[in-house]
Amino acid sequence: MPEQQLPIENLPVPQAPSETRMWQRPPRPTREKMTEDEIDAKYSSKEERIVTETNREKLPNFVEALKRPGYMILRPMYQRRRRWDNERQSRLIESFIMNIPVPPLFLYETRYNSYEVMDGQQRITAVKAFYESDLTLTGLERWPELNGLTYKKLPSKIKTGIDRRSISYVVLLTESAENDEDAMLLKQLVFERLNTGGVRLSQQEIRNALYQGKLNALLLELSKTPLFRSTWRLPLFSERENAEPNDDLLANTFYSRMQDMEVILRFFALRHYENYQKGMQGFLDLYMVRSERFTDSDISFLKDNFDKTLNVANRIYGDLLFIPYDRKKDGWDTRPQVAFSDAVMVALSGLLERQAQLVEKKDSIVTRTKELFLKHPDGTFTGRGNTKQDVKNRILLFREMLVDAIK
Repeated sequence: MPEQQLPIENLPVPQAPSETRMWQRPPRPTREKMTEDEIDAKYSSKEERIVTETNREKLPNFVEALKRPGYMILRPMYQRRRRWDNERQSRLIESFIMNIPVPPLFLYETRYNSYEVMDGQQRITAVKAFYESDLTLTGLERWPELNGLTYKKLPSKIKTGIDRRSISYVVLLTESAENDEDAMLLKQLVFERLNTGGVRLSQQEIRNALYQGKLNALLLELSKTPLFRSTWRLPLFSERENAEPNDDLLANTFYSRMQDMEVILRFFALRHYENYQKGMQGFLDLYMVRSERFTDSDISFLKDNFDKTLNVANRIYGDLLFIPYDRKKDGWDTRPQVAFSDAVMVALSGLLERQAQLVEKKDSIVTRTKELFLKHPDGTFTGRGNTKQDVKNRILLFREMLVDAIK
């Protein structure tokens, strides 16, 4: 007896093995309305309050401690942001010489006497480079006579004076959270609150800083692929980019703010739109937290699913991939749009078994896509709303169109 196939409209979106279990435990609900007694009880229970300790350490001792295996993890948090140049590092050292207060570092205790840096990596890198004489002082304004010198070449009194300076750091202790998921979300909250000065990090930059697991590595890898780059109007990847992206690339906010990585994350997360909650950014955060348990097999599945889906989408749309139709201009827009790409990619990912039929009907699908934009001019496909119903509507409407095209 031949195997019974599911109707086209019921084909499920394929998932990695771990994804099938990732929503079994519901996230902690957020209660917006509570009685005064309930609020007092919540405060008394120390819920939603972090546990910290503050320390100070002499600079030479601090640099020596950094050499201990596993003591402090310095992560490449700002992979697409310029590192401090020698002049900015030198100004930090000048601040220590002059005893100007330097903001504290913020660390997270992963286990006893082992820490991750949440805020202050650039300062740590500068101090470490200085004491290892890898930093040649330059651009000093108050102490210009020290320009051109390294730590080893400093006059003895200057060297003695700076050795007396201390660096302070605030440690977020592991007791602040009941489980790993709460700990990661708490770290993210603290990290966001710390990044209030200068150029604020985007949500995806924060995720890139905090979630250094297999999924984050996959997002970086997929964002470098030629088809993805060309689709989102980015220059093709070259190895030089890993060391120092050029000025034109850094000027592209889609790249520098890591929106390209977020587009890929949205695809993976919104395949689970039935579990959508906490708004778009909150849902992406939650997916990243729960992806910490993904295996190599899961990552391999996700990579294959993304590559196949993007390839089919490109074979159908070509130069119009993720380009919305502009009713006012009576023509296709000039640039791809993120919310529209969500609908296209998630809908197609559940129909990969019918990719030959989809490609065969590509002209009809392009025409029907235009009709969808004409029929829904209210921003349905361009992300005007990001509630669960908004997200679900644009995915299901697009999927319905694809199914009708190949029935």
